[in-house]
Amino acid sequence: MIDVNIATVIVFLISLVVSAIIIYFVTKIFGEKKGFGTALLAAFIGTIIYAATYYLLKPELGWLASLIGGIAWLIALGSLYGIGWLKALGIAFIIWIIAAIVSFVLPTVIGPL
Repeated sequence: MIDVNIATVIVFLISLVVSAIIIYFVTKIFGEKKGFGTALLAAFIGTIIYAATYYLLKPELGWLASLIGGIAWLIALGSLYGIGWLKALGIAFIIWIIAAIVSFVLPTVIGPL
């Protein structure tokens, strides 16, 4: 049985929205015309892909789960935005950098939940 409390749901929703905002702005920088809904869907799909690969491959193979999850997310990103591999990789790389910066700063700003 999975124990899900309100704090877990709040953290998930905040991280989903923050990820979607980052994806939205980065794809706009790359000239994409899709809206925020597509960015939210991309963030949600990315979350599901990573959760599924980590669950299936267990923590001992975390690096492999990251690799497989990353490739699957690139495919999803390319499909959602109708872009090629290189552009999806460029977008994903910028998203990763900005998300790392935000994840370093955000917990300090909002405090523990």
